[in-house]
Amino acid sequence: MLETFTPLTIAVLTVSDTRTEAEDQSGALLVERLLESGHRLAEKKRLPDDIYRIRAAVSVWIADPAVHAVISTGGTGVTGRDGTPEAVRPLLDKVLDGFGEVFRMLSYQDIKTSTVQSRALAGVANGTYIFCLPGSSGACRLAWDSLIREQLDSRTRPCNLAQLLPRLLEK
Repeated sequence: MLETFTPLTIAVLTVSDTRTEAEDQSGALLVERLLESGHRLAEKKRLPDDIYRIRAAVSVWIADPAVHAVISTGGTGVTGRDGTPEAVRPLLDKVLDGFGEVFRMLSYQDIKTSTVQSRALAGVANGTYIFCLPGSSGACRLAWDSLIREQLDSRTRPCNLAQLLPRLLEK
């Protein structure tokens, strides 16, 4: 018996000092993919590379019980302005180490050793999944198509993150 799909509500954050909304291909791709998959968009926001503004925006979403996941794109590199992992990591109750590991393994097939520059990150904060992706549309496509889509689909077997949502706040 095939289980019924459960749509989730997902927020998208683009972190960039240089891209305008019109140039935000990565954020647009994520919104397009999540809607095509049957999920709902909570909000799409674009912010500069500022740790405190990023942390504040993500905090609002994780405090909202209607938001099931947050996907950010940008700010995961190694330059001085890249601070998305530093903004998000203190908010996480649990880090999903396997996400970054598998993302970099898959990314290696396309960009070879350049993948070591990615600090892609995922975790759980207050019952909300958070995924921090690199800023390129190729990285966002890879992450959504190869990892996030299936894990946020309640029908994926043998297991998925969506089915665990009701249990994330257990004590």
